[in-house]
Amino acid sequence: MSFQFIKHLPTPAEIKEQFPLPMKLAELKEKRDIEIKKVFSGESGKFLLIIGPCSADNEDAVCDYVSRLAKVSEKVSDKIIIIPRIYTNKPRTTGMGYKGMLHQPDPEGKPDLLAGLLAIRKMHIRSMEETGLTAADEMLYPENYRYFSDILSYVAIGARSVEDQQHRLTVSGMEIPAGMKNPTSGDFSVMLNSVIAAQSGHTFIYRGWEVKTDGNPYTHTILRGAVNKHGQCIPNYHYEDLIRLYNMYQELELVNPAVIIDANHSNSAKQYIEQIRISKEVLHSMRHSNDIASFVKGLMIESYIEPGCQKVEEHIYGKSITDPCIGWEQTEQLIYDIAELL
Repeated sequence: MSFQFIKHLPTPAEIKEQFPLPMKLAELKEKRDIEIKKVFSGESGKFLLIIGPCSADNEDAVCDYVSRLAKVSEKVSDKIIIIPRIYTNKPRTTGMGYKGMLHQPDPEGKPDLLAGLLAIRKMHIRSMEETGLTAADEMLYPENYRYFSDILSYVAIGARSVEDQQHRLTVSGMEIPAGMKNPTSGDFSVMLNSVIAAQSGHTFIYRGWEVKTDGNPYTHTILRGAVNKHGQCIPNYHYEDLIRLYNMYQELELVNPAVIIDANHSNSAKQYIEQIRISKEVLHSMRHSNDIASFVKGLMIESYIEPGCQKVEEHIYGKSITDPCIGWEQTEQLIYDIAELL
């Protein structure tokens, strides 16, 4: 019936001091951040692929997967910037089930958030060292962002978090691109209000401090589909949806108009194989309209080594323990197909 204070966690500064990011990787991240920001500012015409497992639950499998991505990235780097999804916070609709590596570094073990913080830093740093790619994560808990601010190149705000004031204000202080998903209701105005808030400066309480932010001009939208009152999935990746959002952006006169299309979730009705078709339809819409071509900055795709998903206790290497993903063979071919269609 009350809070039980289990342990006092180290501050972000203490964690970063204990597990620092090597200087060469900090320089790598700075270079990558600039390259990614240029896509959102319109200075670069490259296309973003934010791609990877639904949840990063196993360090070896994740680093194996990202190493595969890195090899493909070298072949398409003239057109595509690949940002691995290393998602370590898993929002749960009912609050039950596996909540990600932050909560359970061992998916079958008891929650241990300190061990989770350390496991996440270790995995990210290893992935960067082995592949040269910096990653994306979802910011489920705004107060935890500072633990990972030196290792992430992209942050997504989920459909259930996008209306939360603290998420919006925290994004306003970030120096990397952040995507605001449409809420599960599908309301574009809620998503755009979130972008307005995050692109503006604020003064607020954060981790026990009064802080001031300047606003994040690289905040943008993510279309992930919606769910109606009957529980039916309503996709919003079609040409008409993109035009509608583009026109709403024009009316608001926001800086750096941009959208990423999430090919899974309610856009695919969680039929993971549909991500392949949806990705190609988005590219068709881009070829049909110059406005859409400049507006759509990339795709978000759930992919892993093995296709589908499994129960935690099955222990199939490289297979999702949360939402189903396309497998590696499908992923590799899809990336080459996207590069060909751009």
